[in-house]
Amino acid sequence: MDENVPLVIPEVNPEAMAHVKLGSGKGALIANPNCSTIICLMAVTPLHRRAKVKRMVVSTYQAASGAGAAAMEELVQQTREVLEGKEPTCNIFNQQYAFNLFSHNAPIQLNGYNEEEMKLVKETRKIWNDKDVKVTATCIRVPVMRAHAESVNLQFENPLDENTARDILKNAPGIVVVDDRASNRFPTPLEVSNKDDVAVGRVRRDVSQDGDYGLDIFVCGDQIRKGAALNAVQIAEMLL
Repeated sequence: MDENVPLVIPEVNPEAMAHVKLGSGKGALIANPNCSTIICLMAVTPLHRRAKVKRMVVSTYQAASGAGAAAMEELVQQTREVLEGKEPTCNIFNQQYAFNLFSHNAPIQLNGYNEEEMKLVKETRKIWNDKDVKVTATCIRVPVMRAHAESVNLQFENPLDENTARDILKNAPGIVVVDDRASNRFPTPLEVSNKDDVAVGRVRRDVSQDGDYGLDIFVCGDQIRKGAALNAVQIAEMLL
């Protein structure tokens, strides 16, 4: 959150690192945002550019891979143990992960939010360069091996209908739209695992708001790829 260090998603705010030049003789840091923030803003920013987001409510469903290889191994081990009727081994997390879900294991802050949730709040404001946008988040660990999912509710300053939103997303870089209502087919962590693109679906008008001033979307992205490594590689490529 250092104001002198750009926090960059290349598809979202490449201008933040415009002043960084290779070979200038001056050291420079460029930061990768948190994986949940990257996956969220990849989908939301194209809509924000059109209608300006006033308020965003995010609920995340975060995979074991976000906690590292050891967490992934423990989820496999616990699954075997539970199916065999044994007590699950809990070394990485202090509670059963297999066949369960629980609040993200990041430390809880004085305001009741955990660090992961506050990253979504603070990083969104910094990346969008908008201190007034209202963001709230609830981050949950789910027994998925790889790739995070997020339910996002948006309130806009200007009207944006769901068909226009869907068209905007179809033309956004790094986004694939999976929104087949007839077949009930929408993004899943399994389908985006080991892929670069962020998948968006469940695009629908928020019926709790009047007019076309609110949308709900569902987003899935591989937090190892676009949520971490790929984003860093893209930043490096921009400098070359």
